[in-house]
Amino acid sequence: MQGFKEVSGCGLAGVINKKGELIPGEVITRMICNQRIRGNGLGSGFAAYGIYPDFKDHYALHVMYGDASSVSRAEEMIDYFFEVRQAETMPTRKVHLPMKPLLKRYFVERKKATLIGVPEDLSDDDYVVHVVMKINAEVDGAFVFSSGKNMGVFKGVGFPDEIAEFYRIDEYKGYIWIAHTRFPTNTPGWWGGAHPFSILDWAIVHNGELSSYGINKRYLEMFGYKCTLMTDTEVVAYLLDLLIRRHGLSYKWACACLAPPFWKTIYRMDDEERKVYSAIRMVYGSAQLNGPFAIIFSHSKGMVGLNDRVKLRPFIVGVKDSYVYMASEEAAIREVEPALDRVWAPPAGDPVIVSMEVEV
Repeated sequence: MQGFKEVSGCGLAGVINKKGELIPGEVITRMICNQRIRGNGLGSGFAAYGIYPDFKDHYALHVMYGDASSVSRAEEMIDYFFEVRQAETMPTRKVHLPMKPLLKRYFVERKKATLIGVPEDLSDDDYVVHVVMKINAEVDGAFVFSSGKNMGVFKGVGFPDEIAEFYRIDEYKGYIWIAHTRFPTNTPGWWGGAHPFSILDWAIVHNGELSSYGINKRYLEMFGYKCTLMTDTEVVAYLLDLLIRRHGLSYKWACACLAPPFWKTIYRMDDEERKVYSAIRMVYGSAQLNGPFAIIFSHSKGMVGLNDRVKLRPFIVGVKDSYVYMASEEAAIREVEPALDRVWAPPAGDPVIVSMEVEV
């Protein structure tokens, strides 16, 4: 029907150039603003990769603060744990947005000295996760919302065009972008609760709700993760870090942990497949995401899209040459690329895994 638009909460967008060519921020902004009606102004955000080439070997910490006292407390901790190459106020424009926090970013590397209370055998990535969890849990009013290398998350309370203008997204170029416009239901609309959620170079945007949040949260706490941002989607970022980086699962099998086939489907598989999927369901049952969801998650080497096992949220993929686009609506993709080589709606629980074709 002409003029008809089906809205089922929240809008997602993502674009990757597999050859590593940089994409202007204006592209992802147009994609997510095309879906503006899917949000209600209580949260929007962006994540981009390849945006800090001058500091590509440093972790970029994006931190939001409630007041000046939280700045001093968090910076004491940052100075204790890290060598700070550069610290600065986040570049922004004057935009009328509710309850804007103080925003700073720090380009850091791990201190070489052995520190009290930090296990000596931690990898650099585990070290950063340890510090991020410590700041977010122990410093009232301070939240590290981005901590990867050569990437960054930019998010807040507002419509996507407002957040893009505020963070000057048009001034950035990246080889991967993801974006979100939010319609919060069971969790509060606040700056730290906007999407994307991120840890290290993992970033996630989500449409839906996770009824498994409590189980997922308790499972993650066994491995040292602390969920402090009051939004169910936070667990997905940490699950990806746990499953892929720490446990060494492939993207395919990590997705199978998050959205495994039903047992009735597993029973119909051949012997070898049945053994693998049965083991995943038994070992990683607490990592399973229950509830309606469509997600896009990104990392420095690619982008992945995934629906829940019965496809209760819309999700579309389009391809044009070396570009792959993902969104909640086909219209968002055709806004920036009308002449697609292929466009399709992936089946329920079937991940779309896109990998870079070059080293970045």
